[in-house]
Amino acid sequence: HDGFEGIIAGSEPMRRILQTVKAVAASTIPVLITGESGTGKELIAQAIHRNSVRAKNRFVAFNCAGQSETLLEDALFGHVRGAFTGAEKEREGVFEYASGPAKAGTGGGGTLFLDELGDMPLTMQAKLLRTLENAEVVRLGSNEPRKVDVRFVSATNKDLQKSIEAGSFRQDLYFRIKGASIHLPPLR
Repeated sequence: HDGFEGIIAGSEPMRRILQTVKAVAASTIPVLITGESGTGKELIAQAIHRNSVRAKNRFVAFNCAGQSETLLEDALFGHVRGAFTGAEKEREGVFEYASGPAKAGTGGGGTLFLDELGDMPLTMQAKLLRTLENAEVVRLGSNEPRKVDVRFVSATNKDLQKSIEAGSFRQDLYFRIKGASIHLPPLR
């Protein structure tokens, strides 16, 4: 059996997936990982990060499922003091945190892994698309954009093509996040 970054694979389809992981890790393109729940999408995202030039920087995983739109926006982009009741100090979102202080020779900041991206509300999808296109975030309550430099990896257990047809996922965001695609087979 072949092992790679804590992932043990005996089947030919999984060996091919691990070869793909090694290949995409060396690039900077966004990666979309699909598959049923429990198939190891986050393990694949971690393997991509650990084998990239950004490996010495942060790997930040965030689950988009079950979040209200306001909490999701705050978690992704952060807020400034006074942006809402209880916002007593500034807070960076996961984009800024993953971008973090880049270490020399690492090609930028860290890797941001957004899990269950298919559950994100449409309005948040538009904000995410803008962030990915411009490499900047605007914290809640602010007008000042802040530059971020992250490797973007996302995952979902939903069929995004069907979600696009149903009008619940943006096609332009789909094309932006699917620089490379890895589909994990069911464990059964």
